[in-house]
Amino acid sequence: MKLNVLLTGGAGYIGSHVAHLLIDKGHSVTIIDNLTTGNKRLIPKKAKLHICDIANKSKVSEIINKKKFNLVMHFAGLIRVDESIKKPKKYISHNYEKSKIFFNTCFQNNLRKLIFSSTASIYGNVKNKALESDQKKPTNPYALSKLKTENFIIQQSEIKPISYMILRYFNVAGADKKLRTGLVSKYSTHLIKIACEVAVGKRKKLIINGNNYDTFDGTTIRDYIHVSDLAEIHYKCAESLIKKNKSKIFNCGYGRGVSVKEVVKTLNNILGNEILVKIGKKRVGDSKKVIANTNKLYRYFSWKPKYNNLKLILKSSLEWEKKLRNDYTKWYNFK
Repeated sequence: MKLNVLLTGGAGYIGSHVAHLLIDKGHSVTIIDNLTTGNKRLIPKKAKLHICDIANKSKVSEIINKKKFNLVMHFAGLIRVDESIKKPKKYISHNYEKSKIFFNTCFQNNLRKLIFSSTASIYGNVKNKALESDQKKPTNPYALSKLKTENFIIQQSEIKPISYMILRYFNVAGADKKLRTGLVSKYSTHLIKIACEVAVGKRKKLIINGNNYDTFDGTTIRDYIHVSDLAEIHYKCAESLIKKNKSKIFNCGYGRGVSVKEVVKTLNNILGNEILVKIGKKRVGDSKKVIANTNKLYRYFSWKPKYNNLKLILKSSLEWEKKLRNDYTKWYNFK
């Protein structure tokens, strides 16, 4: 069955990877993106782009009514934890209030199957691997905005005939193996991207945000998942929603924690030399350890990741940064 998918934030990192995968598999993709942080060069040529805000009710309604969509995937939103702490109202407005408007517009126009891009940050600090049913303790406004949107979707599903998949991303990294898309950001806070930027000479040094956490080597621990595996999860969720119409919530990670120092050590081994590293202050709102319990996801789809290897993730990230370095101006002209 050919899918017609409406996808917000398709000019962004994860959204563009999912768009490429859907088109690779022969499906139709229509993208809504205001290009505030997105980059048109990441969008597949076969995708239809509408440049507008997700809160523009009339325009979104017009887009939905022009084509019979099977489902909507919602990626659009702000993602910087540090910025969310400085500007909490901005994050609640963009990520929660606008998402509410967008979803209500979808529901009013009979688009009632959705996949929502959430975050593991809603768990806060967890002692063990985070379960989907664990108590939610967001430590920053970004995480809170995602949790509020999750709750809105769940509440709406109790009173309206809608079905959903909520995907809680752990730390997403890597790039498309064909290098058609990857992470493009002027103000990235992603460890692996920054480390690879240092490796290719775009930055002088990597600053580790604290080395006195209560972890085995003093640095924060994260569960990294390759963006191409994450894209595949979205595809499986889309198929499941169409066939079964059952709502689910899944953690998206590998269930394996990696420290900042381990990332740096692995990258240095790939390079055959050491990047410059400095120790900085702890970043407000950071959790010391976030690792996924992925049993529910793996069992439901009988799924096995293809890229569950830190070296693979780093190598693809490094190749992407080399591509960006070769034509920096072109890639960082966001409009």
